[in-house]
Amino acid sequence: MHATRTPFRLARHLRRAASTTLVLLATLACSPASAKLDEFPTSERFIWVQACLREHPGGFYEMVNKCACAFDQMATELSFEDYVEMSTASNANTIGGERGSYIRDTEKLQDEIRRYRAIQAKAKKSCYVTR
Repeated sequence: MHATRTPFRLARHLRRAASTTLVLLATLACSPASAKLDEFPTSERFIWVQACLREHPGGFYEMVNKCACAFDQMATELSFEDYVEMSTASNANTIGGERGSYIRDTEKLQDEIRRYRAIQAKAKKSCYVTR
């Protein structure tokens, strides 16, 4: 009996993975965000939403929608070019040693990091993404 249930479990997991992907893509594609969202590659949106899901465990479908909403909110305030620069600086800010000191010691980059984090926090708050 157990051997016959295994293919059904696999099929159920595959259906869930497929439906999850469809829900995420539909959410991203049907978002009422501004035209700026069109500048963002789907892969970049997908990566950001996945990271958001890792940081904020909870009901999966609920969090997919909340995280996608937060990204859409950010995209209304940032161009893709600004997003890439700001998110890269924000991630690189934690690099230790001499290489990281360039980012930590450059006031313009620190201002951009603070702005990016504020936009991110505002977007998450408006879409009820909480810890």
